[in-house]
Amino acid sequence: MRTSTLDVLDLLTSQHTEADQLLARLESGHGDRAAVFAELADKLAAHCEIEERIFYPAAMKRATADQLHEAVEEHLSVKRLLADMLALDVHADKDSFDAKLSVLKEQLSHHAHEEEEQTLFLELRRSMSADERAGLGNECLVMFETLMTSSPRRQIPNETAAAAKLPA
Repeated sequence: MRTSTLDVLDLLTSQHTEADQLLARLESGHGDRAAVFAELADKLAAHCEIEERIFYPAAMKRATADQLHEAVEEHLSVKRLLADMLALDVHADKDSFDAKLSVLKEQLSHHAHEEEEQTLFLELRRSMSADERAGLGNECLVMFETLMTSSPRRQIPNETAAAAKLPA
């Protein structure tokens, strides 16, 4: 049982860093690319889910609304890329897979580092208390860990029709 708390912004930032590391492993070509991609796709699927279901609704304020609506559209774009990539063989379709991987890396970098970490997270550090962020962190972590037990990448193809709905 967890007794410590985890700031949601620190949790999400650490997940962004982990995605960057998995992308670098995929680009390097070392190891089992299919297994590394499956891990990346699972972690991105679970990460998007906790942001859309817990974090973004909690972060919805007049000052963040436009940014959060843009964020779910960016998630949709990432999910569509991942769905395309999941349908490919990382070896037989190497050229197509690598091209999509390059686009995925660019989109994730923009979304995670520029939009969230450099803008949204700074606003939320000012507007949310440490206790609020810790409560959200623990809730997000529990959901993330639960999702990771069920290969969440399998749901991605079913989530490409429209962006997630956020509260008004």
